[in-house]
Amino acid sequence: MTPRVTLRRSRSLALATGLVLSLGFFATSGSSTAEDRIAADAGGNSPGSDHAQPPATYFSINAVLAKVDAQRGRGPGAVRLAAINPSNTATDAAPAVREAPAAGSEPFGLVTFRAPDGLLWRKWRGIEAAMAREQAVIDQCRSDAANCPAHAAQFLRLVGVLGEKSGREKLDEANRGVNTAIRYVSDQAQHGETDRWTAPLATYATAKGDCEDYAIAKYVALTAAGFSRNDLQLVLVRDRAVRQDHAVLAARLDGRWLMLDNRFANLMEDADAARFTPLFAIDHNGVHLFATPYANSGRPAGQVEAAPALAGAEWSGKDNASYRASQLGTASLPM
Repeated sequence: MTPRVTLRRSRSLALATGLVLSLGFFATSGSSTAEDRIAADAGGNSPGSDHAQPPATYFSINAVLAKVDAQRGRGPGAVRLAAINPSNTATDAAPAVREAPAAGSEPFGLVTFRAPDGLLWRKWRGIEAAMAREQAVIDQCRSDAANCPAHAAQFLRLVGVLGEKSGREKLDEANRGVNTAIRYVSDQAQHGETDRWTAPLATYATAKGDCEDYAIAKYVALTAAGFSRNDLQLVLVRDRAVRQDHAVLAARLDGRWLMLDNRFANLMEDADAARFTPLFAIDHNGVHLFATPYANSGRPAGQVEAAPALAGAEWSGKDNASYRASQLGTASLPM
């Protein structure tokens, strides 16, 4: 009599052997089927088949594009390359036109708009009134030179020299003439005030002044010598090199703006004055703020929007009195 344990082991072994044989059969059958499919895809004869399968066709994207170009008459040698990043491919298409930022006609390529009434307007109106009073003295000197005050006669001699020159020579002479006639003294030292503006005859009477006084004297001298007021502006800037406010006279000549600075004997083009941040422009039309123009494709021609050149622009009136000639080079004048 066979023990039950032995019978169970025999049955388990037989069952396991059957499963292994079944799996082996199916694996062999599946492998044959896969091989047959590969052969068929490659164009070979499948086992048991009497006819040949067509050969497989392989192609690339570039080849397809070239074929399409040739069919469309672009020539048999036309080739277009497919790329993931189109920016790295060459093209004969016209580049996209980008509208350049608008450039203003005022100094530094900016535009200006009327500044709100405030301290600068009051100062400028005061100077205009003072210049009107001094004009009476100038007229008297021209009619009666014997009784002309010395400082007024000195100023008129500069105006006479300027009247004989033209172009850049006129501007050079005005810059050098005023710079050498006046000695730099701060308003605090001379008047006990932080910021006082003086008309030219009063400045020549003391032979002292600060940056605004130099600029005002040059403005009056050039206009008296026939230079157009439309091409002259007192420009108040922030000199970033010394972190102080400063004033110069800007003169437009042949479409370019030149800076007449009391610290330099030579003129400076506005494009070369990168150290300046323009704040205000002052002329016979009053006080104006500088602003940066920018292009707007939807805006009619001739109309330009503007953004302030310096947000919250203010004028402290404290110019760089401590800027010494030794720091400016050989083309400078003492303060």
